[in-house]
Amino acid sequence: MATQEEECKGNVKAQLAKLFEVSLKVTVPNEADVDPLIAACTGKFGDYQCNNAMGLWSKIKGKGTQFRGPPAVGEAIKNNLPTSEMIDSCSVAGPGFVNVVLSKNWMAKSIQKMLIEGIDTWAPQPPVKTAVVDFSSPNIAKEMHVGHLRSTIIGDTLARMLEFSKVKVLRRNHVGDWGTQFGMLIEFLFEKFPNFEDATETAIGDLQAFYKASKQRFDSDPAFKERAQQAVVRLQGGEEKYRRAWAQICEISRTEFHKVYQRLGVHLEEKGESFYNPYIPGVIEGLTKQGLVEESQGARVIFIEGINIPLIVVKSDGGFNYASTDLAALWYRLNEEKAEWIIYVTDVGQQQHFDMVFK
Repeated sequence: MATQEEECKGNVKAQLAKLFEVSLKVTVPNEADVDPLIAACTGKFGDYQCNNAMGLWSKIKGKGTQFRGPPAVGEAIKNNLPTSEMIDSCSVAGPGFVNVVLSKNWMAKSIQKMLIEGIDTWAPQPPVKTAVVDFSSPNIAKEMHVGHLRSTIIGDTLARMLEFSKVKVLRRNHVGDWGTQFGMLIEFLFEKFPNFEDATETAIGDLQAFYKASKQRFDSDPAFKERAQQAVVRLQGGEEKYRRAWAQICEISRTEFHKVYQRLGVHLEEKGESFYNPYIPGVIEGLTKQGLVEESQGARVIFIEGINIPLIVVKSDGGFNYASTDLAALWYRLNEEKAEWIIYVTDVGQQQHFDMVFK
């Protein structure tokens, strides 16, 4: 016969609920099917709390009960609890709240058991088979900053935890490898290195400095700016020379990112913004057929209930943007990769953007 621990595995709330279920049947034997109400509480009162007393009192107070209020019901629930090695002490507070302090010895033994026998023999199995963890995601031609480091460490930790729990984890590095900035980078590369394919990483030097120099030229030289804008069109149109230059710039950044990941012991699979570009038109078309996309000031947008600014999915010049890419990535992860959980580890400044995308 399975023990209580085997039935509930590592779910502490479930194990406590089993104990309180026994107590409730003894405390109010005439009340059928009373589900234990177990919640975590602050350390000031204990670790967990049973909150059944007030609800039970409202049911039994007119039925000739022996109890004289919720605190008395709480005391009875506490006193009728079966003996268990997981409970160090119990107390009743306020209107019958039964506070439970877990045994440190029991917690230590439980953790030791998990470490020796493996998490799958003790802890609850996550309710998913496949999860995407989107983390790190730096921008090509720019240095990684502390925000990327934070995302990298937290994302890797979450991925490891899920992998340890036997979940198939798709570690996604959603690098910023597409967009209008590549026009000025490519044009600057052509200008500095006419035979650009012979330009080594050493020759190009610090890619961050290269980016700043190209941006300065873009802002100060109208002719260069026009050529850079044309370079974007040619790149997005698939012109071979521009695709090769783009790939070369990406590879230099990728090499630098890899050095950081190697030192941290982190591995990711890169699927950057460019990967999802072919899926954007179909996703936008699907949303349009659902009646979600509207025209507004020459752009195509989605209005979200409760948010006073629209989500722009096609710019007024017909180009796609960050939101278009994220919608396509979400579609791909749900429909092609069959992810049941998708975890984005990103800066809080992105919260409104992702709230709009998910809604």
